[in-house]
Amino acid sequence: MIRFSSAALQCAELFVSSLVHVVYGFYIFSTAVAGDLSQSLNEWFHRNKCSDIIRVTQKDSQSLNNSNDLPPIVLVHGIFGFGTGRLGGLSYFAGAEKKDERVLVPDLGSLTSIYDRARELFYYLKGGQVDYGEEHSKACGHSQFGRIYEKGHYPEWDENHPIHFVGHSAGAQVVRVLQQMLADKAFKGHENASENWVLSLTSLSGAFNGTTRTYLDGMQPEDGKSLKPLCLLQLCRLGVILYDWLDISWLKEYYNFGFDHYNLTWKKIGFWGLVDCLLGKTGPFASGDWILPDLTIQGSLRLNSHLSTFPDTYYFSYATKRTRSVLGFTVPSGILGIHPLLFIRVLQMCHWCHPSDASPPFKGYRDEDWWDNDGALNTISMTHPRFPVEHPSCLVESNSEFQNVQPGIWYYKFVEGDHILFIINRERAGVQFDLLYDSIFERCRKHAFRKTPLTLPNQ
Repeated sequence: MIRFSSAALQCAELFVSSLVHVVYGFYIFSTAVAGDLSQSLNEWFHRNKCSDIIRVTQKDSQSLNNSNDLPPIVLVHGIFGFGTGRLGGLSYFAGAEKKDERVLVPDLGSLTSIYDRARELFYYLKGGQVDYGEEHSKACGHSQFGRIYEKGHYPEWDENHPIHFVGHSAGAQVVRVLQQMLADKAFKGHENASENWVLSLTSLSGAFNGTTRTYLDGMQPEDGKSLKPLCLLQLCRLGVILYDWLDISWLKEYYNFGFDHYNLTWKKIGFWGLVDCLLGKTGPFASGDWILPDLTIQGSLRLNSHLSTFPDTYYFSYATKRTRSVLGFTVPSGILGIHPLLFIRVLQMCHWCHPSDASPPFKGYRDEDWWDNDGALNTISMTHPRFPVEHPSCLVESNSEFQNVQPGIWYYKFVEGDHILFIINRERAGVQFDLLYDSIFERCRKHAFRKTPLTLPNQ
């Protein structure tokens, strides 16, 4: 009877979670479509009115030319995210890219592994055909080469023209992996690469040490690699495989999960190939080359064991939380302030415990250290890389303390907010949105610089 009640409760939770995610996904998609239709109708209505023709004045041209002299600030999206050109005119960063004259928002795989996304980010900036690496491609069973960028978005990128990166959620870990690849000279034909190509990294709710939410969504806590038989991620897996197999061109142009290098379309693998993917015999979910295994605590430990904090790069992070302690118990900090998409997970993550019959993910692991969260990530995971080795760090109480900083140290600040407060919907964050992004961009432009050699961001 107890076992039946537990199963019924799990099924009910799965149904509610699935429904909430589907509804929110449809809301985002319909919002993007509505925005595009509105813009198209507006352009059609005014296309013959001379007063609506936009002319670039000499002053405007001078401004554009000056902006090209600035090192770009690259905004890197997280899981299920998208860059410029996807979902019509919708902005993953809620329009924050408009706050500076030189901002890039690359479109990377929304569910591809952190390794694959780091490779894609490099070629997005430098140009050329994405090379995932021969050894990695063979091990994971996908094509070695991917999308072609005829011209990079910042082809002059090198140690003398470094870049500021701002990563949300998994996007912050993508930049860390990319910087390590640069240090290891992992890109064929670019042996002059170095870690100093990255001037600064700012993390916004960054996924540095994994999250217990992955286990609630369906990853097995015993190994951090395999999926539970019935879970939210299984439904996601089936949906993604069918989406890529159907290969509806206009739909994939609008939104793409990023698995094109796996050739999962019906033209490439046919019906029986689809069956093999659905049964978990082939494809990214079979090889583990997708983002969820990277976001488990075990997966993050594997990544972090090979990643460094470099002495000439500036590191900043904002760790979000929507929990508080009441009489020794961790509980959600209110109801109205937490997005409906995240509320159930905030509550569940407050009380999640690693199975007693499984080995803890690392020595010294304690459940209570991981209870503070923002609905997607544990707050302990967002401050700085901690496991398996803790990197140099410094707690910051106010933004003014961010101005007198040293490279090679993670400066982190706690922010009251859920995981999606500063993306998608600008109105939710209100004045906090402007305060946060204004301070980040101002710091990139004025405060972060190298002393040897002297390289100011605006030079």
